[in-house]
Amino acid sequence: MRLRTVLATTTAALAAATCLSAAGPAGAAVQQHACSPSVSLDRFSDALDKTTYENTFVGNLSALAVDRDGSLAALSDRSALFDLDARTLAPRSVVPLADESGAALDSEGLVVDRDGTRLVTSENEPSIRRYSADGRILDRLPVPASLRVAPAGRAVSNGTFEGLTLLPGGRTLLASMEYALSGDSAGIVRFQTWQRHGKTFRLGAQYAYPVDAGLGVPEVQATPDGRLLVLERGFTAGVGNTVRLYLADPRRATDTGGVENLTGQSGVRLIKKTLLTDLVTCPSLGATAKQPQPNPLLDNIEGMAVTGHEKGRLKVLLVSDDNQNAVQTTRFYYLRVRV
Repeated sequence: MRLRTVLATTTAALAAATCLSAAGPAGAAVQQHACSPSVSLDRFSDALDKTTYENTFVGNLSALAVDRDGSLAALSDRSALFDLDARTLAPRSVVPLADESGAALDSEGLVVDRDGTRLVTSENEPSIRRYSADGRILDRLPVPASLRVAPAGRAVSNGTFEGLTLLPGGRTLLASMEYALSGDSAGIVRFQTWQRHGKTFRLGAQYAYPVDAGLGVPEVQATPDGRLLVLERGFTAGVGNTVRLYLADPRRATDTGGVENLTGQSGVRLIKKTLLTDLVTCPSLGATAKQPQPNPLLDNIEGMAVTGHEKGRLKVLLVSDDNQNAVQTTRFYYLRVRV
C-alpha cells in the first residue's frame, strides 16, 4: 500500500522529530544506550518520515553516503537522489535518476566517488552506473553473467545488488548481492568487486559471504582497515524485522568468480564474520512502531554509512526504507561501533 497524501517538511518538524540521547557524560550515555559491548545507539530521528521536498516524496530510502562537502547523499529506490544537511537532515536538493532509455531504476546502492561522481546500483538487471552530480549517466560497469536476473543469469528478481562501498584507498569497489544465486546454497551470497582503471572500473575478485538463515544483505560498508560492516535483515509478518550488524573480513576469502555453484564445498573459504549486535537489543529510546516489532525501534533498515570516528569508535548512520507505507517509518539511527 502506498500513501497518496504526505506531510510537508518544515524546519520545525525536523527539529521536533529528533530524539536526542540522554544528557550526561559521554561514557554514561554510551553505557546507558548500549546495544552490545561493541555497539551503542546515540539517538534516532523520524524527522523525514512522510515528508516531501520539491514535490518529491522523501522516503523509500535505501542507501546513504557522505558527500565531499560533508553533507549526506540519500538514495531512494524510486530513482531520486537527495542531498541532506548532515546535522538537521533537511533536504537541500533532489536529483532524478534514470537509465539510458529514461526509465526508472530500482536504485539500492550508492557511493560518492572522490571526484564527486555517483555510483548507483539498480537491482532490476542488476547494474552499476556512474552519474554526474546533476544526474547524467557517464558510463556503466560490467556485471558477470551469472549475477544477472534470470533468465539472463542465475539471480532472483529483487535480490541482487543492494549494498555498494569503496574500500580504503578508493581502488576497489564492492557490491553485495542480497540473496543467493540459483544453484548456490541459500545461506551463501556473493560479493563482487571491481578494480579502478583510470576513470572507470573493471571486474575484480568475487567472494562468498555466509548469511544467517532467513535473512538477506541490504547493505555493506568498508571500515578504515579494509574490513566490512554488513547489515543482515529479514521480516516476518506479525512479528516484525530482524536486523543484525556484522563485522566481516574478506581478505583471506577465496575468489569465487570461477565457482559455478557454492554449496559449502571444501576448498572455498567464505568471508569470516563476527556479530557486533542484533539491533533488537538496542534501547528503544521512546521509539514507537506502527506495526508489530520485537523492539519498537526497529523498521525496514536498508541504508548505512560510516560518517566519522570518535574515541576509538566509528560513527555509523542507518536509515530505514518505509516503502511509502503507512505502517512503516523513515527512521535514521545514530550508532557508535567499536571494530
